[in-house]
Amino acid sequence: MKMTAQEFIDWKSKRITLLAMSGAGKTTLADKLPKTKWYHYSGDYRIGTKYLKEPIMDNIKRHAMSVPFLRELLRADSLYIKSKISFDNLTAVSSFLGKLGHVNQGGLSLQEFKRRQNLHRQAEIDAMKDVPTFIHNAEDIYGYRHFINDAGGSVCELDSPEVLESLAENTLIIYIKIPPELEQTIIDRAKNEPKPLYYREAFLDEKLTEFLRLKNYVSADLMPPDEFVSWVFPELFKARLPRYDAIAEKYGYIIDGNDVAKVETEDDFIALIAAALAKKTD
Repeated sequence: MKMTAQEFIDWKSKRITLLAMSGAGKTTLADKLPKTKWYHYSGDYRIGTKYLKEPIMDNIKRHAMSVPFLRELLRADSLYIKSKISFDNLTAVSSFLGKLGHVNQGGLSLQEFKRRQNLHRQAEIDAMKDVPTFIHNAEDIYGYRHFINDAGGSVCELDSPEVLESLAENTLIIYIKIPPELEQTIIDRAKNEPKPLYYREAFLDEKLTEFLRLKNYVSADLMPPDEFVSWVFPELFKARLPRYDAIAEKYGYIIDGNDVAKVETEDDFIALIAAALAKKTD
């Protein structure tokens, strides 16, 4: 969706998709928009509560079954387990995605890891395809005029033109570009606190081969999960940047992460988006 700054300001029912690397301030920016006026849609929340709900629960139960006391209760149908997923707590989703590496260190085998990666990819595609329906329902059922889609950080990895075209047709795509001076901060944070991530399979295969050779591990099953995640994140970061740029160039607009940090109100948000539109159309 393309428009001028004035067209955006005059737009009666604003519909926006925010794209960004993890740590760029995407969710913080969305939270500046009042929930009384804006319907907030989270791709990761939709993934966890709809498309990966059963696999997540199966994973939790599988771990519970390894505890004798809990196993007996589960087999006797005397225990109810439920994941607690919210916009602010998506731990169950990332725990399911898991990390590749030594099983005794909490890792997953390469086969199981790739299975979960593929499930996540399809779940993210489906969650983004749901955006038009949620836009309609948000207004038709709940009376919201404005819609904000907080898309997952791995949308750029899906290799699904259909998803991007749907988002561009139904929303204004805004990419939050991390300024160079903040890139290392985000990389260092991710390396110090390694978290489960989604990787394109071709990227994973290439970087895993490189890592195993560099560290002299015979196979992925023997490597420490956190070590691989910390090592690969800078490579993933660099690989995603041109993908985001290409999406913004073809389908949307770019705002600077430094400017995002200055947004305090809805009016600030509208002004920031309008300025990005004006800059691209000048």
